[in-house]
Amino acid sequence: MWVNKTYIFGFVLILFSFVGFSQNTTIPDPNFEQALIDLGYDSVPIDGFVPTTNISGITNLDVSVKNISDLTGIEAFTALTVLDCSNNRLSNLNISQNTNLTQLFCNSNQLASLNVSNLINLNIFWCANNRLKNLNVSQNTKLISLVCDTNQLTVLDVSKNIHLNIFVCENNQLTTIDITKNTKLSRLQCGNNLLSNLNVSQNISLDFLSCEQNQLTSLDTKTNTTLGTLNCSFNDLFELDFSKNANLTTLNCSNNELCQLNVKNGNNSNASVNFSGNSNLNCVVVDNPSTTSTNWMPLGFSNYVSSQNQCSNFVKVDTLNNVVTNTSYTLPVLNNGNYFTQSGGNGSPLFASDIITTSQTIYIYNESICTTNESLFSVLITTEDYYIPKYFTPNNDGAHDVWKVQDFNNTIKTITIFDRYGKLLKHLATNATWDGNFNGQPLTPNDYWYVITLNTGETIKGHFTLKR
Repeated sequence: MWVNKTYIFGFVLILFSFVGFSQNTTIPDPNFEQALIDLGYDSVPIDGFVPTTNISGITNLDVSVKNISDLTGIEAFTALTVLDCSNNRLSNLNISQNTNLTQLFCNSNQLASLNVSNLINLNIFWCANNRLKNLNVSQNTKLISLVCDTNQLTVLDVSKNIHLNIFVCENNQLTTIDITKNTKLSRLQCGNNLLSNLNVSQNISLDFLSCEQNQLTSLDTKTNTTLGTLNCSFNDLFELDFSKNANLTTLNCSNNELCQLNVKNGNNSNASVNFSGNSNLNCVVVDNPSTTSTNWMPLGFSNYVSSQNQCSNFVKVDTLNNVVTNTSYTLPVLNNGNYFTQSGGNGSPLFASDIITTSQTIYIYNESICTTNESLFSVLITTEDYYIPKYFTPNNDGAHDVWKVQDFNNTIKTITIFDRYGKLLKHLATNATWDGNFNGQPLTPNDYWYVITLNTGETIKGHFTLKR
């Protein structure tokens, strides 16, 4: 059989040309190719190709800080387990063919999206400082370290990443994160988000927690007994109790709304604490008030106590004596609190200079972010010529401290006070007061008797109570 040798030779040349071409991988970005040349995987000149055999067996590739904008060709690195392409100008990254990757570092690029669902062997994944709005790591169940801070994430589900040990998601727009399944977490950084709640009760191995600059109103760390460092500053926290955190050495809870702070955990001597910027906090519970570090912030704070019972987180409220008049009563100016017709700041508000013309109880109510306080007094509008109080409480608290018969129309001539056995204790002039003392000594709580003689000669007898 005759064979055309010229045809066969031409076919072989074409075949070899095709094979030769197929052994090159396209590298369109000259900076990427230059990086491969620098690493010895390609040779000059830059021609847009790299021999595939030179890269197919590479397991570790570091092309960080190379001004690369296109990583096309990375799909040919089929054996790659570690890739670092951080600090470049990448807006797109297709690593769907690099299924052997266990570590991926692509921080500080311009990535708006990133699909890692094929990378089921991934255990370290850092993609911080990009433009990511979504990130799906549900298929990356072997992850032990996830660093995705400084992006634009609003939602992030890590419930499938049960082996996660390090989780950094700060500087995003997250409104919630559920880490109850991540029981192996030792480091959590979720600061500068929009979190209003953070449940760390299941993260019993947590050593480092930073959740600053969120909207947290509560934080319970009782189960986090290994916690060593905590930054929860710039939130809306009202109360913090670290009595169970004996390993805590660094605490920053500054600039919150704290009313109570308990750091009595047996380790104060080794701790650095900053609770400045909490204007409502007037005392801190510590191990030993006399030896608490002078380096704690704010400097100069001295009201350290050993028990919460010694704290007086209260709001001041003015107190006024009961009023009895036969005309009207004008409300005075208050320094602490506001007038109301009902308890608890309810009812109608009243104001200084308001004229009271009917008998009623008036409440003075004040509140702070920590607590509320209230006092009350009565206004009695009477048509009688005089008023005899039924009790008084000489406790020097500014309320009902003296017993005083009010004579509105100058009808009283004399007032005499006796004890229950008839012993004379005091002669009072009209509209004078009695403080509950006899011969300079306070009398015991009891009933005491009065005899009032009117200008008409009429005598009025009765009793009143001294309470302490």
